[in-house]
Amino acid sequence: MALSIQGIVESIGARTGTPFEVVMPDGTRWRTGPGEPRFGILVRSQAALVAALTRGYVGLLEAWFDGKVEVQGDLGALFAAGAVGYGQLESRAVTKVENHLLEWRSSNRDPARAKANARAHYGLGADFYRLWLDEPLMMYTCGYWPEGTASLEQAQRNKIDHVCRKIRLAEGERFVDIGCGFGGFMFRAAQTTGASGVGVNTATEQVEWLQGEIARRGLRDRLWVREADFREVDAQYDKVVSIGVLEHAGRDQLAGVVRAHADFLKPGGLGMLHFIGHVGRYDTELFIRKHVFPGGWIPSLADVIVEMERCGLEILDIENLRRHYALTLDAWAGRFQRHWHAIRALDAARFDERFRRIWLTYLIGCAEMFRSPAGYTHLFQIVFSKGNVTRDGYPMARAFLHAGAGDARGDGRGR
Repeated sequence: MALSIQGIVESIGARTGTPFEVVMPDGTRWRTGPGEPRFGILVRSQAALVAALTRGYVGLLEAWFDGKVEVQGDLGALFAAGAVGYGQLESRAVTKVENHLLEWRSSNRDPARAKANARAHYGLGADFYRLWLDEPLMMYTCGYWPEGTASLEQAQRNKIDHVCRKIRLAEGERFVDIGCGFGGFMFRAAQTTGASGVGVNTATEQVEWLQGEIARRGLRDRLWVREADFREVDAQYDKVVSIGVLEHAGRDQLAGVVRAHADFLKPGGLGMLHFIGHVGRYDTELFIRKHVFPGGWIPSLADVIVEMERCGLEILDIENLRRHYALTLDAWAGRFQRHWHAIRALDAARFDERFRRIWLTYLIGCAEMFRSPAGYTHLFQIVFSKGNVTRDGYPMARAFLHAGAGDARGDGRGR
């Protein structure tokens, strides 16, 4: 077993060039790479070693969550090395079987299960998310970081304005925000464009908070929120916005959720689909589905495009924001760590050390995944129309996306 671990350590070190060390239960140290170690992994028991060898990186991570492994040093360097050296600790057969069983048990095909899955993550409370998301919008999706962007708050405003320009959102129009979260897009879009909107959300805690916030801001005449499954279409709208929803559809529900997006949109209308997607067809990692996003599944860009075509949606533009998501996750991880004591004080039983380790793995690990040159997980924004657009229905060039940054229509008038 020791020789097997030594080989894995040396192989990852050779591939990444990152110096690190692994300390075995008997005190034996395996060190690789030039210079002082960037991080160290202390394996406390033979059981933790067996978990790593039989269940791959998932076994190693879960041993850390349970305190059977300790990590010292730079977590970012650890997860960056893991992203490059992934093949040495990829999921073993037992983990792949577990992943498939988990997908079957937590499938979103049942709306009640879909709701429970959403609440497991998004129902942690506004007080929790407020401590590490941007203020005051609390956008829990990838920001937009063009050159000169100095803060998470600016990046999230940039993202919302960028989306509004992409769909030509205008005063007097009605939009639907599918999976509206804490309503950040709705509030800023209404403020900057004069449009009115409806949010759809299946997480009870977010809906109740958002209803109160809409009332507090005196916006009941312009903004509404429905507690409903994303597949429950109530009306057709001038514009459709979907930011970070498609990843929660599930493998078998992808067609139905894309169909709902099309059904929400008026003929000739414009929409924007913002989602994490794979380049190629891959299973979604067990860690993220088991510990972070139950029922989640990352589709391939190709499969999403096929489903959109089947629904009569014309694709007008695709932008890849993979690099922007790495920066967003960096900001979230930094704030999460700085405010951990305040998070723990909210509910010490829920937000315990195991929770902290899982969420650091999620935030820092995903940042390195999006940053990795070996990665196949990206972030796409697809602008689409319902039916083919006319010359008058959408600009013939992209200059409008960057003109008049204070105005979503990009005609320089502002609001």
